[in-house]
Amino acid sequence: MTPRTAGGENRLPPAAAVVVAIVVYALLPSSVLLTNRLIIPAVEVLLLVALVVTNPRRMTRETRWSRWVSAALAAVVILTNLGALALLVTELTGSGPSGTELLVAAMQIWLTNVIGFALLYWELDRGGPVARRSEKRAELPDADWRFSQDENDGTVVEVSRTSSKASGWVPIFVDYLYLSLTNSSAFSPTDTMPLTSRAKVLMGVQATAALLTSLVLVAFAVGSLGG
Repeated sequence: MTPRTAGGENRLPPAAAVVVAIVVYALLPSSVLLTNRLIIPAVEVLLLVALVVTNPRRMTRETRWSRWVSAALAAVVILTNLGALALLVTELTGSGPSGTELLVAAMQIWLTNVIGFALLYWELDRGGPVARRSEKRAELPDADWRFSQDENDGTVVEVSRTSSKASGWVPIFVDYLYLSLTNSSAFSPTDTMPLTSRAKVLMGVQATAALLTSLVLVAFAVGSLGG
């Protein structure tokens, strides 16, 4: 049983997601930015460059500092986005930017929320992307999430042969992006269940942030109908 890509997970998808988050943050209205428009994106770019230098194409090498940098990058994306959400909520009662600007900002914050938590889930679960492909399953840290592939080995043949047990399947960034997307959309787990306390706390924070952002969008919609 071998993982899906023995050479290591592709660096491009998570790197592209970070670039999207950086661009989206840089385009937010000034009223919902915590600092100068370029400071946070510059920090994120530096962290991303450090990670890309370590693993330019495939995730095959890992050090303690690279794991810390990867987690720090996700944390910066999440915390600055939560700060932007807090400022957005306060703008609802003020006379700042136009409703259209704040509406677009809410959509940007929702998207960044999805990306930031996907990055963090991807880095935390089962020791991170490098460990998931290089370590024996018995030596991996406890899983934070249970994917459907982890439990379908007892089903019909065409389903069971793609299970974790039969094929050596391990989750990649796209799987965590989908987990984050569904959690932000449904405000609760869907097909992927949190197993640890930290996973439940993180998903709870994400769902709460997504709910607040959605309420902002609803408030704008109701306000426009009333106008």
